[in-house]
Order: sequence, then structure tokens, then C-alpha cells
Amino acid sequence: MRPMRKVLMGTVRAAFRVLSHCEVSGRSNVPDGGPLLVVFNHVAHLDGPLVISQMPFEVEGLALADLYRVPVTGAFLRLYGVIPVHRGEYDRALLVRALEVLSGGGTLALAPEARQSPTHALERGQSGAAYLALRSGAPILPVGITGTERAYSDWRSLRRTRLTLNMGPPFRLQGPLERGAARRAQLEQGRDEIMRSIAVLLPQEYRGVYG
Repeated sequence: MRPMRKVLMGTVRAAFRVLSHCEVSGRSNVPDGGPLLVVFNHVAHLDGPLVISQMPFEVEGLALADLYRVPVTGAFLRLYGVIPVHRGEYDRALLVRALEVLSGGGTLALAPEARQSPTHALERGQSGAAYLALRSGAPILPVGITGTERAYSDWRSLRRTRLTLNMGPPFRLQGPLERGAARRAQLEQGRDEIMRSIAVLLPQEYRGVYG
């Protein structure tokens, strides 16, 4: 792991230990290394830092460029070097960079919903994670998160917030990636398989459209 990231991750882990009661389950499901695509539900700005801080090896992350303007979270993204994603734009260079991470045996983390859920429950996912999984053949590690949506209000009230992070068994999508008209149906099926794998790791009230 790069020195700056190592220091940053140590700081983030320490902050979560001090400021929260964080329960992590399913660590035995985490492979020894990549290639690996880590997918998680997105309920608050802290989700990405929480997931990355709990992984036993270096992780590349994707995050909306808008988040760079969020206090604390934006600072983390800049220091860590998270790959920015511009909402609603097709970015071929971004896809190439993400696939290079996976083809090089690295680990990539992202939220398939591509935005923070305003209800804290799962929304319909986007097809980006399925595309990367099918193109690369990388296994997928689903992660379910609860509690981050309450963190800032708890901290303002000087309370340690309760967080849970549940890691499910890794799996692969049925590939390879199709061409032509069949591709859209394959990506939608892969998207829903990914989202359901996250949903089963969450309490019912967090499952949203996948409940």
C-alpha cells in the first residue's frame, strides 16, 4: 500500500474506533487479494471510507465528483486518490482505468446505485458494476452497511454512532459480456443479481426496491 494511503487508512480506522461502535461480520468471505470488485449500498457520505478502511489490502475507489465538495469526505477522497465519476456522463477513460485496476489484479470499490439513497433504502442499481464484472471476469464481494446515515447527527450530540458492515460471499456473474441487443438484458440481469446480493445482507427496512 502506498505510504500516504497507509497513513490515511490508519487514521480513518482509528477515528471509526473512537467515534463509533462498528460491528463487522463476514470477514472470512474476503479473498486474499484481487482482482476483486467490492460493491456496497450507499446511504451516507461515509460509506466509501468505511468500506475501504475495513479491507485488509489496498483498494481503489470510484466516487461521484460532487462528493469532493463535501467536508471531511471530500478531503478523504482527495488525499486517498479516489477515481472521480461525473454524474450522467459517459466516460470511456474512466472505464478503461477501472478495468486496468481489475486486470492488474487490484481491488475496486463502488456503490452500484451511483448515488446516495435519499431514503437510506436500496434504489434500482445502475449497470456499471455489472459491466465491469462481466468485462473483467472479476469476482464480486457484496457489502451491506447500516448506521452511517446517523453518524453526523450522533457525533454532533457527542454520541458514538452504531455502524454495521456485513460482507457476503463473493460470486461471479455469468459471462462473457454479450454483444448487440443481448447485452442490455445481460447487464440488467447482472445489475439485479448484484443488488440482490447486497439486499440479503441488510435489514428489511434498508432493502428498498429489492425487499
